[in-house]
This record gives sequence, structure tokens and C-alpha cells, in this order.
Amino acid sequence: MCCADRLGGVTPFSSVDWPGRLSAVVFVQGCPWRCAYCHNPHLQPTAGRLSWPGVAGWLAQRRGLLDAVVFSGGEPLLAGALPQWLAQVRAMGFQAGLHTAGIYPERLRGALSQLDWVGLDIKTLPDRYERLTGVAGSASQAWASLDILLASQVAMECRTTWHPGWLAPEALLELAQALAGRGVRRYAVQQARDPQTRAPGPALPSGIRQALGRLFEHFEDRSFAH
Repeated sequence: MCCADRLGGVTPFSSVDWPGRLSAVVFVQGCPWRCAYCHNPHLQPTAGRLSWPGVAGWLAQRRGLLDAVVFSGGEPLLAGALPQWLAQVRAMGFQAGLHTAGIYPERLRGALSQLDWVGLDIKTLPDRYERLTGVAGSASQAWASLDILLASQVAMECRTTWHPGWLAPEALLELAQALAGRGVRRYAVQQARDPQTRAPGPALPSGIRQALGRLFEHFEDRSFAH
């Protein structure tokens, strides 16, 4: 049962995974992409260790203590049961959030009716996606997911995990300009960590940070220090 459910763990309380909400985070195992900087590489294999009935029972005891439940990963949309999990979470009285890299645009479209918020990772400019993810066609998947979200009424945020080793500051600004031109209103840049040492990468240059702030209604620099 647990392996079929693809669940890798739970964070009981988080104030950062859905800005403005106190959330529990349910981590879903499995991701077909192999980004070198992956924050959760232990979640890439598909075999999970928790069952959904067990997690759902635990969440039911948290009613009144939490605002929301966020499904993260890995790539949560890899789990075929995700729409049912989202529906159960909302039936408990929680808001439902999703972290996704946009790998499965049509699955995202199918889940929108059960979602209150989505954090979409847009990793880089389209012509650099394959080099970063190791998967052909990954750019078209991610940007199609962006268009689906922008056409919906679901609250959303785009985020980019940034390191100058794979995206120069000027290229990050170019990416942000493309997102703003597409209609993105909320954008965050997340500081990368070294996959081996967990040491944080460089902070955003102040000039780039200021330029990004002018592009969006809401911009957040999630560097560990700036």
C-alpha cells in the first residue's frame, strides 16, 4: 500500500511552503527529471514509505491547527491518486496547495478544481531546460503548465531556484521579463544549495534584485542572506 501511494514524508508545520499560510507538507516520491541542484534528491525514486490512509488520519487530527496542506516532492502530479488526496484534504476543511515543476500539464489541468494555490517552478529559459533537467521536451511541458495556470482562477506563484553557475544574473533577469510579459504577478527567487555540502550558493546581486522587484506586483528574494 505505501509504495503504491508514493509518499516519502510529512513536515508537520511550515510557514514558508505556502506564503501566508501555516501548512503541513506532504512529500510525494518520484520525479523523472534529474536537475543537478535538486533540493530533495532522496525523493526521486518512486517507492514511498508512508500510506495515504495513515497520513490522512494524521491530518484529520490537525484540523483547527493548520490552514492548509501542500503536496510537494519529487513531483506530486506523478501520483495518480493526487486529485483524490486533494479532495479529501479540502473535505477536512484545509486549503490545498501544490508544488510542481510543470512536468505533466494535462494532469495539472485535471487537478485545478481541487487546488487553492500552486507554486510553479520555472527553472530557466526554454532553450536551456534540457541541459538542466536531462530530459528532452521539458521546456514545453513547464511552459505549457504556466499557460494553463495563468488561464485559470487558481492563485499561483512562479519560483526559480538560482545559482550563477547555471544561470547568469542577466539571464535570470531575461527569464523574469519573459514571465512578467506572460502575465505572472508573483515571483520568487530561491537560493540554491550545494547538493553535497548543503552550503548556500551566492545571493542575488542587489541590482538584479531591484530590477526583479520592478517587474512584478509581488517579488520575493528567498536568499538565506542578502
